[in-house]
Parts: sequence; C-alpha cells; structure tokens
Amino acid sequence: MIRSPFLNEEHNALRDRVRKFAEEVIKPLAGQLDETEEFSIDLTAKMGDMGFFGIQVPKELGGQGMDTLSYMIIVEELARVDSSQAATIAAINSLAIAPILKYGTPEQIKKYIPQLCNGRMTWAFGLTEEHAGSDAMGSQTTAELVDGFWIINGEKRHITNSTSEISGGVIVQAVTSEENGRKRLSAIIVEKDTPGFTRQRSLGKLMWRASDTGRLYFDNVRVPASNLLGEVGQGGRIMLNTLDAGRLSVAAIGVGLAQGAFEASLEHVKNRKQFGQPIHKFQAVSFKLADMDMKVELARNMLYQACWKKDTGMQFAREAAMAKLYSSEIAAEIADEAVQLLGASGLYKPHPVERFFRDQRLLKIGEGTSEILRMVIARYLGL
Repeated sequence: MIRSPFLNEEHNALRDRVRKFAEEVIKPLAGQLDETEEFSIDLTAKMGDMGFFGIQVPKELGGQGMDTLSYMIIVEELARVDSSQAATIAAINSLAIAPILKYGTPEQIKKYIPQLCNGRMTWAFGLTEEHAGSDAMGSQTTAELVDGFWIINGEKRHITNSTSEISGGVIVQAVTSEENGRKRLSAIIVEKDTPGFTRQRSLGKLMWRASDTGRLYFDNVRVPASNLLGEVGQGGRIMLNTLDAGRLSVAAIGVGLAQGAFEASLEHVKNRKQFGQPIHKFQAVSFKLADMDMKVELARNMLYQACWKKDTGMQFAREAAMAKLYSSEIAAEIADEAVQLLGASGLYKPHPVERFFRDQRLLKIGEGTSEILRMVIARYLGL
C-alpha cells in the first residue's frame, strides 16, 4: 500500500481498482502491443469503461468528477505496467479535454466533452513542428480568417492521439497574426474529416510504441470561425496552462514507471542466486534497492504535493515543473539500475524492464525538456 498524508480511503480504493485492471487486462497485452506497435482501440475502450477518460470532468458532462490526485493515481498505476496506455490517458485528459473544458464555449463543451469521456474517441493537441516545440514562437503553421472561416496551412509532428481510427481531431496552435514583429498564436479546433486535413502515423519509435503518434498536414483546411478555442491571440496562454497541468501527468508516468522497474528489480534480487545465496544479501545490491525506493518515494511526494496545490486553488506551475523534472530523471536512473540488477536478463524482450528502459527516455523531452524546466524553475528564483 502507498502511504501518504495526501491520500484518503477513496484514493486508496481507486488505486486498488486501477492496479487490478492494469495487472489483469493491460499487462498480458503490453509486450505484444509494444512489439507490433499496435494502438489498441479495444483496450482504449475498456479504459474508457473504467472511467479513465474525463477523470476531472463534471459528472453532468459525462465525466468522473474526481480531483487531480485521483487522475495522477490512475496514470501512475497504468505506467507501472505500460507507459503507452498511461500516455494515451494522460494526453486525452490533459491535452484535449482540459483545454476545451477551460477555454471552450458552451457549444464547444457540449459538442465535444461528453464524446471524449467514454473512451470511444480520442483527441490531440497540435503544438510541435520541425522548428517549434520548446520555442512555441517558432510555429510556422498559419491560420487566416477569411469570410468567417479559418484557413489553416502547415504541419505538426510527434502528436499523440492524432491518427487512429478513433481520433476525432486536433486543437491546432497556429499563427493568426503578427504585431511589431511578434507572432500571435491562437488555438483552433479541427475535426478529422475536414477537407485538406491529412494524418500519417509515426512508426519506428523507441518508446511508447503502443500509443498513437503522428504527423498532421494542413492544406488550406477550412473551418468555421466558431472553431476558435478561447480568444484570438490566446493560443500561447492556452498552451502554457495546458502544459502546466500536463506536466503533472508526465510526472505520474515517471513515478509509475519507476515503481514498476523497482518492483521488478526487487523480485529479481530475491530469487536470483550467486555465490550460494540470493543476491539481495550482498550489500552493494541491497543499497541499490534502498536508493531506488527512496527516490520513488521522493518523486511521488513531490507530485502529490503539486496535485494538492492545484486542487486547493494555489499556484502550482513551479511545483509541476519540479515534479516533472525530478520524476523523469529518477525514472531514468531507476530503469537503468533495474537493467544493471537484472544483468543480461534485463536486456531482452519480453521482460518489462527492457521496455521500461526504453519508455522512460521520452519523459525528459515531452511536456517541457529537462533543460526548459530548469529555466522555468530558475525564473521563480528571479534568475
């Protein structure tokens, strides 16, 4: 059992329910889905049936009405078994549902949110381009308002939940004007069947191979002016606020992955024998496990504190940056130590440690690189 002053009985019961589902439903499929790079529509629907979509959406809109910590527990427990499925849930909740719920018009909320809460439709947030990511102002995708319609041209890459059969569309960040040489960004909703909008799945990934990642192309894509999310020129703010909350879910993936790698290591050292005794009897090995346990606990506490601040209405951007930075880096350390402890056994498929070692690598890149997050934290220090 995970013990924390931030947890109540409902949180603990939720963890037990999610862990049971992850162990019984996801774990038997994780290795094969990773090997074949298959995004499972069936498994996604089952996660929807479990209530993993729309976790923080009010119940009257079809969601679960849970708090941020509940959301992170779900992501954490999924990542303990398979980061690909955790990424699918994190992206739909943080990068699609959250910005529509916060910035959408009543009509947009009514149209999209209930559909996004049942697991039968995913959605994407289109930020990254060849020259835009950490530097959002490098965006070259444009949107021009002509006779009541946005005309969008450009492309996006590395976009999660963007190309599968059940992906309903994307929130596109595009340049809508320039003032004094500075780009003004806006966020625009584009549905999948819009003429001129094409999608291509990205294959050959090192990590999260069972998640849906793709490239998006916009060739004179024409959508109504009412598809604007928020206000004109508000795209940068929407993106930053979305990433602040999204960083918590990536931190949760890091904590869950680290927990899974730690548990696999612990099981191995209790059963593996060398020189006539289980290898956990050797101090060098037991000290590694002690350090791994400590790092997971510290990362989890940092994440939960950030969730508590968000749920109580406090500023949490600094803590989200810290939680994401630390969790991603300890996930890398623990996955690496897990391979070391398992030796050659940790280098082969289908052992989950081999997958954990690959899956952790994105965590120091997505939702703000470790370098950018250090810049964010430094700014809070007045540097």
